[in-house]
Amino acid sequence: MKISQRSRIDPFIVMDIMERAHSVEQKGQSIVHMEVGQPGTSAPKVAKGFLKASMEENPMGYTVALGLPELRKKIAGLYSDWYGLDIDWNRIIITSGSSAGFILAFTALFDQAEKVGLANPGYPSYRQIMKTLNLEPVLINTTEKNKFQPTPSELSEHIINGLLIASPGNPTGCMIERDPLNELIDYCHHKKVSLISDEIYHGIEYEMKPSTALEFSDSCYVINSFSKYFSMTGWRVGWMVVPKDHVRIVERIQQNMFICASHASQIVALGAFEGKNELEKNLETYKDNRRILLSALPEMGLNNIAPPDGAFYLYIDISEFSSDSYDFAKKMLDVGGVAITPGVDFDPINGMSKIRISYARSTPEILNGLEKMKTFMDRKRYIQ
Repeated sequence: MKISQRSRIDPFIVMDIMERAHSVEQKGQSIVHMEVGQPGTSAPKVAKGFLKASMEENPMGYTVALGLPELRKKIAGLYSDWYGLDIDWNRIIITSGSSAGFILAFTALFDQAEKVGLANPGYPSYRQIMKTLNLEPVLINTTEKNKFQPTPSELSEHIINGLLIASPGNPTGCMIERDPLNELIDYCHHKKVSLISDEIYHGIEYEMKPSTALEFSDSCYVINSFSKYFSMTGWRVGWMVVPKDHVRIVERIQQNMFICASHASQIVALGAFEGKNELEKNLETYKDNRRILLSALPEMGLNNIAPPDGAFYLYIDISEFSSDSYDFAKKMLDVGGVAITPGVDFDPINGMSKIRISYARSTPEILNGLEKMKTFMDRKRYIQ
């Protein structure tokens, strides 16, 4: 049977690493998971309680395509609490995770063969989803000087129809500060470039708070999720904020592509807003893990690290030790017992000399991972 050309996309390497790690675990070897951007905690207890109570009296059928109105109103309240913004809840659309949000956004905004700019390094699924939709991802090579975020001057070197930004970014954790973000948005408006802002890691920040693109413009798409701050990766529920005159456009696409996000997941998401104390404890764990890693990794020679303003990742240059990040990650797993992600997943141009470490697990797990990494580095004589 014929296979379409647009299906010939690259694998999501971190998922392959996770699968390999589980295979190794089944053979009896203990693995520390520092590969996947997934909290080691579950959804807040109160949120799961919401679902249990609701299931007693609710058949959990389809919701309306835009999502439960009460959940959309809660999300609007989040924009007031976090940013001091008054967002009309009618502009908010509940999605099956942020991944579905990207599919809806790309479908609503771009026609076949149009070009969309992406920061490089960046989340790999952006470009793979674009390819399946017959869009052309345009990689904008970024620098540490600009926190691995695109600038108007870099964008001016390309002809693009759209731009997708992420702050904090994956894999770096770097943020776009307020003034540079405003400049990017002004550039996009002036050049008639459709802007999508991935804000999935908002809420997980350290020395500085992120700004939402909605502080500067209503003429953009913002995508977020309950996966990260709310610790609900497997529930697959997220949201979009779109311009008022785009709501019906996205609604029609949602009706036909996905019908609606999972009713049960929307109930859990509604309950998650009541679990703030639990969520803030998670954030304290990430802060501790970040501090521990930033102190310990340089002692192993891993000292070239992108400045992690938010999220729960460290993006590390390993060029002193290896020119093949995939092989480095494979050996770290098979020999060292630690699952990490090769940088080539995020950067097909320069990623062979980078790795990404996730510190979203418990602090004891991170400490165990560090011990295993040190043993591996010593054994392989990576430390001079």
